[in-house]
Amino acid sequence: MKINKIMMSCVAVLVVNAVTGCKDFLTEDLKSELAPTNTFTSTYGFEVGSAGLYALSRSEYNTWGEGGAFMHGNATPYEALQAATDIVDVINSDASLTAFANLTLTAEERFVRSYWDWSYSLIASANEILLFSEINENWDRPTDKVHFQAEAKFFRAYAYRTLIYLYGDVPYVESIQYDFQLNFTRTPKAEVLQHIIDDLTFAAENLPENPDQVLDGKLTKWAAYHLLSEMYLLQEEYVLAQEAALAVINSGYFNLMENRFGVSANQPGDVFSDLFKENNQNRKAGNRESIWVLQFEFNAIGGGTNSDDWTRRAWNPKYFDITGFTLADTLGGRGLAQIVPMKWWVGTIGTNASGNELGIFNATDMRNSNYNIKRNWYYNNPNSPLHGSKANITEQTWFTTKTLFPALTKFFYGRAENLGLTGSYRDRMKFRLAETYLLLAEAYLGQGDAFRDRAANAINEVRRRANASPVSASNIDIDFLLDERIRELVGEESRRFTLVRTNKYVERVSMYNSAIRDRVKADHALWPIPQSIRDANRDAEFPQNPGYR
Repeated sequence: MKINKIMMSCVAVLVVNAVTGCKDFLTEDLKSELAPTNTFTSTYGFEVGSAGLYALSRSEYNTWGEGGAFMHGNATPYEALQAATDIVDVINSDASLTAFANLTLTAEERFVRSYWDWSYSLIASANEILLFSEINENWDRPTDKVHFQAEAKFFRAYAYRTLIYLYGDVPYVESIQYDFQLNFTRTPKAEVLQHIIDDLTFAAENLPENPDQVLDGKLTKWAAYHLLSEMYLLQEEYVLAQEAALAVINSGYFNLMENRFGVSANQPGDVFSDLFKENNQNRKAGNRESIWVLQFEFNAIGGGTNSDDWTRRAWNPKYFDITGFTLADTLGGRGLAQIVPMKWWVGTIGTNASGNELGIFNATDMRNSNYNIKRNWYYNNPNSPLHGSKANITEQTWFTTKTLFPALTKFFYGRAENLGLTGSYRDRMKFRLAETYLLLAEAYLGQGDAFRDRAANAINEVRRRANASPVSASNIDIDFLLDERIRELVGEESRRFTLVRTNKYVERVSMYNSAIRDRVKADHALWPIPQSIRDANRDAEFPQNPGYR
């Protein structure tokens, strides 16, 4: 198949790009054959390069590599963006998360460097496509050149988004660095943000319009508009953020899913749980809510690896450590509970844990149903005398052994033929319309009290689908919106990004994260600049972020 050939070629190109300067690693023949000057000479060559961008963007979730486009080199990197926020506790967990959770982060921490490297790898690959697209004249269609440029600019913007959220001022690079440079300087965040907006504006104007006419996972202009809305919010350009969000909502191509659909439509569940069933994420399954979906596929070339997307391992309990349980795909597969949900939002109702936390869901909210937050656990080992009886969630199982607690079924994944799988091969919705509505609400709130009614209307669109009671404008503020983002998007969004964007990081962590509430301060909103980057940049000053050495 052509797509398999493209994926195999793009992986090879990514490997060559990754080892630039390592002269003995690959033979000169292979380097010559896959060099950009030979690859980017036709539409097909740019398809290979484009596939590489998609692979790199997906590898944001990669852990240990296994042939992926990029390797973070440790477990659960994405959960570093959830730790030390207002949604999860990190208790006796993987060492890769400890410093993030405890606010003992240093400039030598692995994910501090790997997120920097991942971002600039994506930027370098995008810049390469942009450069050679201006040189190439061998196109299959007149629109090919601007199409590949629009994709490249989207991914460059997406990478810089991560950089400014995590590090603040960062070097802005828009060309290929052929020579080893030792004198980078930090570009002010506001300037980088404007470059992001410029790139996304170009992408929104030139990416395809009709999502039914592109392959699964391919970008359309609506993904650019969605991200543009978020970036305008970060820029505090609330009217422009509103307009970008409304462009998506009013496009006519998307709607919130309100009726059962897809592979499990005739099985017990609800429409919210349907969104997260395997093979339900793309439009061909009837999902008209997804705007951009990262593509994974089990046992397929280019479909991901066992080291991709360990979100399930991070969020799911270690139930299989309890006598009377055995691994099961229906129970989420092999979770390791590297993070556990906080009581204040998920609630203790239906558990034997201490306290009487009601949580943030009302009684009719389907996002709190047992189809979406599993609180009822039953021993499933047919050889156990306990089989079929209920296992209670207790304070110990939640916060000590981490074997049972209220678990998000949106991350359940397992395969009966290999229950020990570490990665998830389910497609992952990166942008969906429910979040677009919540970005719209944020844009209205930014415009003042006169727009509270409109903010309430936007939030109520999301709540209506969830069968949650409507909220009045008088009860709407940024904290309600942040709670609503938990109800709808917990674990999907990068919570750290959201709290930083809304200037609520310190306040929310102080209010809800008892482990660090007395230590968190404004400096913790950013990560340190990787020390190895500063050390290598010996010909120019490269200051560290405040609060770090």
